[in-house]
Amino acid sequence: MINDNGFTAIRKGLLEFVVLKIIGSHSVYVPDILRRLAETEFATQEGTLYPLLSRLRRDALVDYEWRESEAGPPRKYYRLTKSGEARLAAFDGYWDRLDHTIARLGR
Repeated sequence: MINDNGFTAIRKGLLEFVVLKIIGSHSVYVPDILRRLAETEFATQEGTLYPLLSRLRRDALVDYEWRESEAGPPRKYYRLTKSGEARLAAFDGYWDRLDHTIARLGR
């Protein structure tokens, strides 16, 4: 894991897309998102994730459903909307172009 603060802005800028990627794989509960992020350079806290999820919902990129839980109260599971799927697909294409450009410039 890179601990250089010079990369903080890059990680912060990519967090939205990383979260969309996680949610895009399947409906997911916030602690699961946090756990997946904790294993990466994108480790974050609830205080960062919840406002991001709220913004993504306002932008109609994600939605949620309540599911009963055997371990307590119902849980909110997030999923991508059609707009969220389109945004994620656009990002994936953009990321591929960036990766190709950076590799080409490095030759």
